[in-house]
Amino acid sequence: MSWGTLAGEKRIETEIEAKPREHPPGLRFLGANALVTGAGRGFGSLIARSLALEGANVVVAFNTSKEGAEKVAEEVRKIGRRSMTVKADITKWNEVREMAERVWSEFGPIDVLINNSGDVSSKQMSWRQISEEAIDQTLAVDIKGTLFVTHEVGSRMLVRKSGAIVNVASNVIVTGSPRAPQYAASKYGVIGLTKSYALAFSPWVRVNAACPGYMDTETTTKRPDWTPERRKWIVDHTPLKRIGKPEHIVPVVLFLASDDAIHMTGNIVIADGGFSMPGA
Repeated sequence: MSWGTLAGEKRIETEIEAKPREHPPGLRFLGANALVTGAGRGFGSLIARSLALEGANVVVAFNTSKEGAEKVAEEVRKIGRRSMTVKADITKWNEVREMAERVWSEFGPIDVLINNSGDVSSKQMSWRQISEEAIDQTLAVDIKGTLFVTHEVGSRMLVRKSGAIVNVASNVIVTGSPRAPQYAASKYGVIGLTKSYALAFSPWVRVNAACPGYMDTETTTKRPDWTPERRKWIVDHTPLKRIGKPEHIVPVVLFLASDDAIHMTGNIVIADGGFSMPGA
């Protein structure tokens, strides 16, 4: 099978040699430019700071968290890296296209893209509360947003024949979500996008997905259904006997973005303490 033939593009016949980026220990992204969506708060802000600590210049993309994004960008600069903020509603293709054009023009080509933005339907406590508005919002952010950003940034990476993209999905691709079926559907969609663009952008741009399980974040712990009894049940059914913290998952994202994963594309890495392991 020829992916190039299927895509209507010239088939690549020659063997491609992988050349890892040379870097000092602990600075896997030294000199690289990274873009992180949803980086104005929460998990995205931690990813942005961690990339900077390992040498990356970071574009902090946001939609509503302007103050948070500016704070993260300033922290990146204090680490000694370049940073800028950029606002975009990723559910709107024209805004994503404008974001990419601005970043390339003002900041420079992007080497690493982290599609962190997502909608977890956090206000919905049961499938019985589902609404058309909630479905549209979750699918728009998780599927359309991930597609638009991957398409615009990834196609520019492809021109340069270099880049790594990491999509943040969820272990609901294994467990499902009786609370919010649209959330599980959207993350299945992210996996489809991951595999599709891994093929479309091969062999030059790697595309992988990190799938966290329950994370000990404010979004989770402030939900009305996050009771002590439910937390205990989850811990009891997790082989590692703990709820993951964001700092436990960031290294997985950075691994996939780095040349440590140079021979991985279209891969799905689940990090949930074993909760979704068959038979756990």
